[in-house]
Amino acid sequence: MDGAAPPSTHAPKREVFDVPARTNTDNKGFVRPVLVYEETPFGLYMSRTADHPRFDHLESWLLPGLGLRASIFHFVDGHRTGQRLYLDVGGFTGPDDLGRWHSVDWYLDLVDVPGRPLELLDVDELLDAHRRGHLDLADATAAVQIATSTLAGVAATAHDVDRWFAEQGCPLRWRDD
Repeated sequence: MDGAAPPSTHAPKREVFDVPARTNTDNKGFVRPVLVYEETPFGLYMSRTADHPRFDHLESWLLPGLGLRASIFHFVDGHRTGQRLYLDVGGFTGPDDLGRWHSVDWYLDLVDVPGRPLELLDVDELLDAHRRGHLDLADATAAVQIATSTLAGVAATAHDVDRWFAEQGCPLRWRDD
């Protein structure tokens, strides 16, 4: 750490996954059409195009029982980072009475690069968000517990994230599977 103060942390990012309307409202309020939604006993799968300069397609699984959102960003040429899965730690609920799912990002992220241990990101953001009152102690503690149990669980499977998800009762399928 270079001693610099962390940047001012934003409020938790929230998204809405409206299955009946086949839309995804991102944390900035942009409503995007969804190509595929699939509800399962363990979560919600979403596949949609993306208008981002680094990736053109996004697949995500909301996994309420694990406190995780697993995503694959389909990067465009020149922007491949080696990551396979990006795991957001947070609160995930659904469906509500209108068939919508909701997510609240609790700042911590885990990055899966095949052949390497998961990498934990944004601990500084979590601590700053709690300090600034964006995240209460219960949610901050839950975020640390989720990240810790995920790191330990995946390490116990020789860093095979897919195997760990399957062992948790969440056999994830992706569009290229």
